[in-house]
Amino acid sequence: MKFDTPAGQNPIDRLRVVGCPTDRIDGKYKTTGTAAYAYERHDVADHQAYGYVLGATIPKGRVRAVDTAAAKAAAGVIAVVTTLDVPKLGLGTMNYASLFGGDRIQHYHQAVAVVVAETFEQARAASFLVRIDYAPEAGRFDLAAEAPHAPPAKADSGEGSGADGAERVGDFEGAFAQAPVQLDATYTTSDESHAMMEPHATIAAWDGDRLTLWTSNQMIAWAKGSIAKILGIPKQNVRVDSPYIGGGFGGKLFVRADAVLAALAAKAAGRPVKVALTRPLVANNTTHRPATIQRVRIGATRDGTITAIAHESVSGNVPGGVPETAVDQTKLLYAGANRLTALRLAELDLPEGNAMRAPGEAPGMLALEVAMDEMASMLGIDPVEFRIRNDTQVDPNQPDRPFSHRDLVGCLRLGAERFGWAARNPAPGQARDGQWLVGMGVAAGFRNNLVMKSAARVRLDAAGTVTVETDMTDIGTGSYTIIAQTAAEMMGVPLDRVVVRLGDSDHPAAAGSGGQWGANSATAGVYAACTKLREAVAQRLGINSADADFAGGEVRAGNLSVPLAQAAQAGELVAEDAMEYGDLAKRQQQSTFAGHFVEVGVDVDTAEVRVRRMLAVCAAGRILNPKSARSQVIGGMTMGVGAALMEKLSVDKKRGFFVNHDLAGYEVPVHADIPHQEVIFLDEVDPTSSPMKAKGVGELGLCGVGAAVANAITHATGIRVRDFPLTLDKLLAQMPDAA
Repeated sequence: MKFDTPAGQNPIDRLRVVGCPTDRIDGKYKTTGTAAYAYERHDVADHQAYGYVLGATIPKGRVRAVDTAAAKAAAGVIAVVTTLDVPKLGLGTMNYASLFGGDRIQHYHQAVAVVVAETFEQARAASFLVRIDYAPEAGRFDLAAEAPHAPPAKADSGEGSGADGAERVGDFEGAFAQAPVQLDATYTTSDESHAMMEPHATIAAWDGDRLTLWTSNQMIAWAKGSIAKILGIPKQNVRVDSPYIGGGFGGKLFVRADAVLAALAAKAAGRPVKVALTRPLVANNTTHRPATIQRVRIGATRDGTITAIAHESVSGNVPGGVPETAVDQTKLLYAGANRLTALRLAELDLPEGNAMRAPGEAPGMLALEVAMDEMASMLGIDPVEFRIRNDTQVDPNQPDRPFSHRDLVGCLRLGAERFGWAARNPAPGQARDGQWLVGMGVAAGFRNNLVMKSAARVRLDAAGTVTVETDMTDIGTGSYTIIAQTAAEMMGVPLDRVVVRLGDSDHPAAAGSGGQWGANSATAGVYAACTKLREAVAQRLGINSADADFAGGEVRAGNLSVPLAQAAQAGELVAEDAMEYGDLAKRQQQSTFAGHFVEVGVDVDTAEVRVRRMLAVCAAGRILNPKSARSQVIGGMTMGVGAALMEKLSVDKKRGFFVNHDLAGYEVPVHADIPHQEVIFLDEVDPTSSPMKAKGVGELGLCGVGAAVANAITHATGIRVRDFPLTLDKLLAQMPDAA
């Protein structure tokens, strides 16, 4: 099915199932421990052995020799595969650092060997017996030191964020120089880890020349193609299965070392092998969000009209990598006739930087929305009003290209009303609650809406059960439920008559989970398949499909009413289709918007920050399931608190690795850090997005939250810190005056 004109009235608009707050149908399996994650798939292959991955202990250089004799002689050891045993393997989809093979070391904890044994403990113990002789080389590990001579870089995150080196509209420098009010500030964000609960894990088994991976991966079709490319085997000889994923946040978009080494180890051992990466390897061997140094300049008239805006960012990556696209939202979020956005990339010998939830916008909004707050303060204008005053209904870089639907103003106004913004004393450091200085902060939220081709297969059996098969994944986001809701709505059956099968590459290729495109795209693919199934049902029953109404488990046309199951009495009906997209997204800018409001308390003696309450008002098209959508948004809000207050991978600039590479040293928010969270969805649809008229919210909930936290801290204390995260040591020295 081709979607190239805005959606009209269709069965989804009935909203009998879609749009209702529905419990996750996989919830009972998650809460009872019967949802088997990759490492727990004990039943899929007999005689599974255990693989333990060794990471390089140097950040750059060469492996001269590997001595495995003692390890191979250890109890229970079946095989040892080293990086010198295979040539350098090719790169998979959107990978920039080599995963295995050859003697070159690109970064610390790059995989150099895998030990296979009968038990995990035996494999781990034997790994300490492997002796590796390295030839270290000097490396570059300090972004600040490399930034001054970092060259311009083009980039596209693949998730809506992109920049073309330097991009200009009008005369920024001239307009900025003439602006009566000017802001020129630099903001820094830290390297961050995905830190998902489930580490990267894979079970691999060979059947002749055919490979099956039971793995934890967000993008099944990408994984299938990547593993085939990396190992040099035909794509049709690979099967990837990933029905449950314990979090990914972008860290599992691409094949990583666990999958590659499990496959190589299984071949060497002659039996299935399971591999899970340890926490240090999750931080240093896989990918992370790169640190940034961002410069924001805003020029405005005294009435608060932006006349010039520039956003420049530099980040680091391995040679061949791409920059963090932190400037993209600045192209679209606010009006301003004279504009400049630019990216630069420094080559670093740290682990690979790549997609992490809302790549680009998440760190970029931290800088832009704090800068907007600073500018509002300089102008003496309320920060909510300043943002509203500079709203735009067209793409500022292409004024003849309107937004398909944009209600940032509605998000900000409703959020201000619900949060009690009018009662806020605009002067900083004036509100106090005992030992706590209290402040409120606001930030806009922004994330582009993307759509991707997505396919599904739908079956109707003689019992009236509708089964959906697609390789779409559920990373804890509720994909099972919204796909079931879509099929139930389209076929006119209750949810308990729908079975959903996900995450298997033997199923039609769907959009996968990433970039906030998953829900809208995957359900649109199910819509397409169900449309074809409805036509097959009508034909089987001798009904004109245009006249057929599917409701209450029946098919109705005029005075005729037939049970849906009757259409399959002569045999199962099967339909398969994909939703493909035309150029609507090129003709109209599709984006999602939010207003984020945060209240914090800052202890006057210790500078400890406590978030007291949070509100997000979101405009993101039709909300397919308000319950799971709210869960996605509050998860994003929680990540935003982490980025603002605690999350930082600390770099050892001498040895070139992330020191705090576990959940003891890398701090993330816990329940005690997160207070009451409220989420409001504006009642809207966007017919230009898909037949579902939906968009995405999974990353919108994160974008802007950190800035709202930072702005609230400044309002509470009068202290402005531009280096994230805002740990108490950065506030403490200034607190006595503020208190």
